[in-house]
Amino acid sequence: MMEKKIITIGNYQALELIHESERTLVYRGQNVNSGQPVIVKLIAQEYPNFNELVQFRNQYAIAKHLDIPGIVKPYSLLRYNNGYALIMEDTGGISLAEYQGQLSISLAEFWEMALQIVEILHHLHQNQIIHKDIKPANILIHPATKEVKLIDFSISSLLPKETQSLQTPNVLEGTLAYISPEQTGRMNRGIDYRSDFYSLGVTFYELVVGILPFSSDDALELIHAHLAISPEPLNQFLTSEGCLCPKSLSDIILKLMAKNAEQRYQSALGLKHDLEKCRKQWVETGQIEEFELGEWDRSDRFLIPEKLYGREIEVQTLLDAFERVASPNLPQP
Repeated sequence: MMEKKIITIGNYQALELIHESERTLVYRGQNVNSGQPVIVKLIAQEYPNFNELVQFRNQYAIAKHLDIPGIVKPYSLLRYNNGYALIMEDTGGISLAEYQGQLSISLAEFWEMALQIVEILHHLHQNQIIHKDIKPANILIHPATKEVKLIDFSISSLLPKETQSLQTPNVLEGTLAYISPEQTGRMNRGIDYRSDFYSLGVTFYELVVGILPFSSDDALELIHAHLAISPEPLNQFLTSEGCLCPKSLSDIILKLMAKNAEQRYQSALGLKHDLEKCRKQWVETGQIEEFELGEWDRSDRFLIPEKLYGREIEVQTLLDAFERVASPNLPQP
């Protein structure tokens, strides 16, 4: 049972604490004048640092200019004590993380959720926004209508691409279990909209088979897994319905989770087409025939690949030199 405590902020009252984390407190509340239900998000720390203040302003500034049905609308950003209070619409939804904790998600439900999320991402990317923190906790679902909404733009970027510097794991932007390889700052490459596809792949993996592809209490181990370890194919696991995950769905999710962005889906519409193809077969026959992925996948923007082409011999020479230095007992050429 969450705490009930009335906090007054301008014309709004925060009535019931519904989520608490190290950084934020989220309340259900209302507009005192109209009685309209609202969500009130506060900074948890009494004396927030500069970065926390910037992130609160960022999520308001980005979301308020978006006319997308699949995001939670912000109403206002108000000063509260030493920080801010973000006032948002109350859709009646709960997080996918909470929803999955209460109910098993069938494949029939997954198709509907997944297609809604992909459609939202398509519109975000069309608006040059990289969300950078896609995960079940940042996706809301209405328990009755199954309508899906995306929340939390605190670390989102309003630009087509940015560079991630090398940082220690405790200050990385994003959530380690869902973070893309390039977001770790250890790949010497920029972050673009395809980083969201990787995090989406991790999210889909968890929704379909109920476990994360990589799990560790050690932050560096998690980072290493995202950089270098291939996840187990989902078709080796049972879904909530007791059947093996269809191989085509497993292939789609593993494509989303490719280490190099060039090997992932290049557009949300290409991903949506493949998911719809899977759903249609599943609904009609209860199974999914394997098919070539990405037939309709076309990037709508010009991106220069950040990998070496036509330098296989030179790359192998460098790798061999590194191996000799790392293992001095190996015979010299």
